[in-house]
Amino acid sequence: MKTLKEQTDAKIAAGRKNNPNFMKGVDDIIEKAKSFQEGKDALKIGEKAPDFELPNPKGTAISLSSLLKKGPLVVTFYRGSWCPYCNLQLRALQAKLSEIHALGATLVAISPEVPDGSLTTNEINEMDFIVLSDQDAKVASEYGVAWEVPEFLMEHMRVDRNLDLKKINNGNASILPIPATFILGTDGFVKWNYVNVDYRTRSEPEEIIDALKKLS
Repeated sequence: MKTLKEQTDAKIAAGRKNNPNFMKGVDDIIEKAKSFQEGKDALKIGEKAPDFELPNPKGTAISLSSLLKKGPLVVTFYRGSWCPYCNLQLRALQAKLSEIHALGATLVAISPEVPDGSLTTNEINEMDFIVLSDQDAKVASEYGVAWEVPEFLMEHMRVDRNLDLKKINNGNASILPIPATFILGTDGFVKWNYVNVDYRTRSEPEEIIDALKKLS
């Protein structure tokens, strides 16, 4: 099975071949974001994670404190189900969930998407990880991973992808999370993290599992 990096690298390569001008624009934006140290305020290892309470797809509020009672927590922020890189990441995490669970941990995936009732009860019940909605990106901001998306990318999503983020995110049309993953101990402190403003790159599930093994 290909690693997540191999899968995302293949998607990037395909993008460079099919739409080189757009990918060059993304490269420039990412380079600028890195020069401005976007994501530098993300929670660091050893810092206490802010508590939160967010709705799941059923609309039920789930709090961080309640999840930490079950054991260590893997919290991953993603842009939305419309993002192909996010979908690659979530599928890769799904494939490793049994190992994550065997280490006593729970996986929580957070995006700005509003719970819209599009998932059936059976689909929700079949999900092996928890999906929560951070519509105004408030929690992403508290974790230091909120990013105001440049107009170049906003135009691409509106025109080329026909995406209405204002509708998808229930009013939030321009703030998305930097793809980031945090491992929290039962004490709520960050034990491991991965933050990269380049939305085309993600942490490897194996890295998460290795960090959980060290934690246990």
